[in-house]
Amino acid sequence: MKNSNYLFTSESVSEGHPDKVCDRISDAIVDLYLSQDPYARVACETLTTTNRIVLAGEVRGPASITKDLIEQTARDAVKAIGYEQEGFHWKNSAVDIFLHEQSADIAQGVDAAGNKDEGAGDQGIMFGYAVNETDVLMPAPIYYSHNILKSLAEARHNGTETILGPDSKSQVTLAYENGKPVRATSVVVSTQHVEGVETEEVREVVRKYVLDALPDGWMCPEDEFYVNPTGKFVIGGPDGDAGLTGRKIIVDTYGGAAPHGGGAFSGKDPTKVDRSAAYASRYLAKNVVAAGLADKCCIQVSYAIGVSKPLSLYVDFYGTGNVSEDQVGNLLMELMDLSPRGIREHLKLNNPIYQRTAAYGHFGREPDSDGGFTWEKLDLVDQLKSAF
Repeated sequence: MKNSNYLFTSESVSEGHPDKVCDRISDAIVDLYLSQDPYARVACETLTTTNRIVLAGEVRGPASITKDLIEQTARDAVKAIGYEQEGFHWKNSAVDIFLHEQSADIAQGVDAAGNKDEGAGDQGIMFGYAVNETDVLMPAPIYYSHNILKSLAEARHNGTETILGPDSKSQVTLAYENGKPVRATSVVVSTQHVEGVETEEVREVVRKYVLDALPDGWMCPEDEFYVNPTGKFVIGGPDGDAGLTGRKIIVDTYGGAAPHGGGAFSGKDPTKVDRSAAYASRYLAKNVVAAGLADKCCIQVSYAIGVSKPLSLYVDFYGTGNVSEDQVGNLLMELMDLSPRGIREHLKLNNPIYQRTAAYGHFGREPDSDGGFTWEKLDLVDQLKSAF
C-alpha cells in the first residue's frame, strides 16, 4: 500500500541562474527564427561563463537572420534578465556563434514529401502530468517554489528590492497527509545580493515573499527556514558557475513528482517532439484531471525519428480514476492528432512564444492572448465529460 503521509521536496531556479540564462538565450534564438519563418528549424545550445556566451547547433531559416542579429538577440536576452555585472554583462560579454545548417539526413526524415507526412525529429519518450493539488493542476512543491522566485524577480525588476541580484534558487518541502499537501516543513532560498548586505537583511527581505507565496498557515518552522546558508552570495550567475542549456529539466516540468523522458525543451523548434509532445501530454493530462476523470493523471507518448504516428500512448491514474484508463487513452487519440504536425497545428506552436517559457516552469502557467502556453488550455474538458 502506498504511503499517504510523507514529505516531498521540489526546487526551482530563477531566470538569472546560469543554466536558465542559457535556456533564455536558446529560446530567444528559436523565437527569432520563428518570427521570420514559422517553419524554421532550430536546435540551439548555449554555454555561458565569465563574460562569454557560446552558441552552437543546427538551424534552417531565412538568410536575413545574420550572425549580427543572432548576437544582438543573445545580448538582449541577457539584458532583459538584468545582468550588468563586472563578471557577466550583456554589453561586454564575448559572443561566439557556431550555428550551421540542419543535417540533410535529419531533415529528410522530418520533412513531409509526397505521401509521407511530417515525421518526428527524433526518437524518444515524453511525459505529461496533472494533479489536483493546486488551482493550475500542478504538484504543490514545484508550484510554490516557482512562485517564490517569480515574486522576488518581479520585486527586483520593478525596483522594490534593490539589494537582490538575478541569480537565485528555492526549495520547498511539503508535508502530505492522506496524500494531500498540508504545510511546509522547510524552505530554502539562496539569492544573489549586492556587496555589503548582511544575511539577516536578505533573510527578512525574502521572508515576506515566501509568506505571500505559501497558503496561509503553511510557513515552515523558523529553524527550518534557510536563506543563503553559505552566508554570502555576491558572485553569481555565469560568473560564479558555468551554465548550459537543458540542465534543469525537472525544474522545467513537475519538480520530480512525475516521470521525465529526459529530453530538454529550450532551444528547440516545435518539430522536435522532446518539446511539442511533452506539451501535448501535459495538455491532455490537465484536461483529464480538470474533467474530474481522475485526481492525478500521467500520460506517456513515444516516437521514432521520421515516423509521424506515435508508437504508443499510456495513461496512468495512480488508482485515483473514476473511469477506465484504456478508454480514456483511446478517446484522447480521437480528440487530438498526436503526430508532430497534428500537435503543432492543434496547439499553434509555430509562433515565437518560447522565450517566456525559459524560467519558472513550462507548465502551470496562464495561456497568453498572443498564443503562449496554449497547452495549458482546458478546451477538451466538455468533450471528456460528455464521453463519460
